[in-house]
Amino acid sequence: MEIMTVCTGNICRSPLAELIIATRLADVGATVHSGGVRGLNSAPMTPEAAHLAIHYGVPQAAADAHRSRYLTEAMLASPDLILTMTRDHRRDVAELAPGRLRSTFTVREFARLAANTPDDQIAAAAAAAGDDPGARLRAAAAHLASLRGLILAPADPAEDDVVDPYRQPWEVYITSAEQLLPALDQVERVARLAA
Repeated sequence: MEIMTVCTGNICRSPLAELIIATRLADVGATVHSGGVRGLNSAPMTPEAAHLAIHYGVPQAAADAHRSRYLTEAMLASPDLILTMTRDHRRDVAELAPGRLRSTFTVREFARLAANTPDDQIAAAAAAAGDDPGARLRAAAAHLASLRGLILAPADPAEDDVVDPYRQPWEVYITSAEQLLPALDQVERVARLAA
């Protein structure tokens, strides 16, 4: 089971999401990576993002070890689920790897679709894919993708985005985390149903 998270510079939102998901899903053997569409090369997380990661249960060594990566087409070939922080990032992924659209969501879009889908539907979609956890997660993601347009979209499309806190006051980091964390709860739920 492989998950990729994507943001702009890969130093705030996507590494925070990556590290929280990896920590939460360590017991099911999930592999989680992140990248940035205009990524800095080998930059650490911002101190604020690292502080939040540790606050949400990520080991300090994992937060300290993060180095940003520039997102490439090759990095998008293998993940079973690709979670972007904004609709613009999702479009960037679609341009790099158009074949991955059914596996690509903004993290808040994924959460909205998942929250409106009962456990038994997600589990049934995963079960139909067999025993491989990666294939099961892809199938669960494809099921949620099939519900786009059927589940009511937010009145403001920006509600599917996670605000960018880079070079913003601490309060914006808090807002960003408050948007991200409930979405990651749904990611964990779906991944465990698929595992």
